[in-house]
Amino acid sequence: MRVIAGEAKGRRLVAPRGGGTRAATDRIRETLFAILEPELYDAQVLDLFAGAGTFGIEAISRGASSATFVERDAEALKALRRNLETTRFVERGRVIPAHVIAFLDSRPAGPFGVVFVDPPFVDVATAEATLRHDALRAALAPDAVVVARSLRKHAPAPPASARVIRAKNIGEETLLFLRYSHSAAGG
Repeated sequence: MRVIAGEAKGRRLVAPRGGGTRAATDRIRETLFAILEPELYDAQVLDLFAGAGTFGIEAISRGASSATFVERDAEALKALRRNLETTRFVERGRVIPAHVIAFLDSRPAGPFGVVFVDPPFVDVATAEATLRHDALRAALAPDAVVVARSLRKHAPAPPASARVIRAKNIGEETLLFLRYSHSAAGG
């Protein structure tokens, strides 16, 4: 794996040992960030189920001001911290070793302009619980974009408070781009 574009372009990233997480391929990341590029400038990013941090790190490299990474797997956390050091983004990355729902229950502050939701593909219930969590909506900037990655056959249902602004199928995977109604975000 490598950073595809921006400030850290070409820097190699490590994957967690043990295979407990699955990294997004270059093709997935290229497609995702081609769509998301206009949203990134100076955005605060929230990378949920971060794994080795490839989404959040790519976002910082392409102009996001900072990223908060939430991950509970010990091997993934080691890889994530190493990747932040390799890219020299330690000061712009905040690592939260926690389960995503517990993190959201703690009412994170935000405002986040871009959020990545990338849970284990077969865990549709957790994906849906994350997307409909009141604290996620409350932590979003008014025009925030939330991107959910899943297998097409396990795509989460978007919550009533969000609309799908784009869906992109890439092989067996899908990327759902969501925008939440401002009133649902508490204001």
